[in-house]
Amino acid sequence: MTTTESVIKLLDCSYAFYAERQGERPIIQANCQRFSSASIIKIPILLAWVTLERCGELNRLETCDLDAEPQVQGAGYSWLLARRSIPYQDVLLMMIALSDNLCTNLVIRRIGIERLNEVIHGPLGLSKGTCLERKLMDYTARAQGKDNWVAPEDCARMFELVRGLTSQERAWIDPMFVVNQDNTLFLRDIPRDTLVFKHKTGSMPGVLHDWGWTEEVSLFLLTQGVRDETAANRVFGELGKMVLYPS
Repeated sequence: MTTTESVIKLLDCSYAFYAERQGERPIIQANCQRFSSASIIKIPILLAWVTLERCGELNRLETCDLDAEPQVQGAGYSWLLARRSIPYQDVLLMMIALSDNLCTNLVIRRIGIERLNEVIHGPLGLSKGTCLERKLMDYTARAQGKDNWVAPEDCARMFELVRGLTSQERAWIDPMFVVNQDNTLFLRDIPRDTLVFKHKTGSMPGVLHDWGWTEEVSLFLLTQGVRDETAANRVFGELGKMVLYPS
């Protein structure tokens, strides 16, 4: 019988896998405790925004100037929009649903890297293994050794943080994760439109991540040092089908 452990063993890279079904003990398999975030850092950034808005420091209805930051590209298309002033709620939506890098940098600009890390390590209770060191697509900072990091233990805690949001907060947060159109990892072998999976993916050369939840299951797989992305994608697909869509 195929198990998650036997599938994970097919990975020839650093990995951390977590799956928790309601009422059951989580499955945890890992050979690494810190990963280049490849956009998963956008989840604690969003949670930090919620925390700061809750105490009156921010308001998602505030208008954001899309030209206030260098027009980085990569994921997302905010740099192409004709309208250059939109509410931060829309900026946050594009940051999560499209992994928009310009929108992420605008949120970082609004809060500040130091303040974000204070909230991440303070009210959110995440470890020092998760931190923000640079804006997105900042190749100068990357060349200086700066990166954005996530720890598996914190990725597990982020599920608790989402579950702990108020019903009003969930009403605008959850749909951001539902409308993510990246179905190439956990969802690759699941029939389209048969499952509501609220998730955030992240990828860069050698790094593939998927983090998300349904009403019954929370799971993530973080990978780095990936040499064969086709083989890694098959592992994501197999695990997603096993955990999210068991026969």
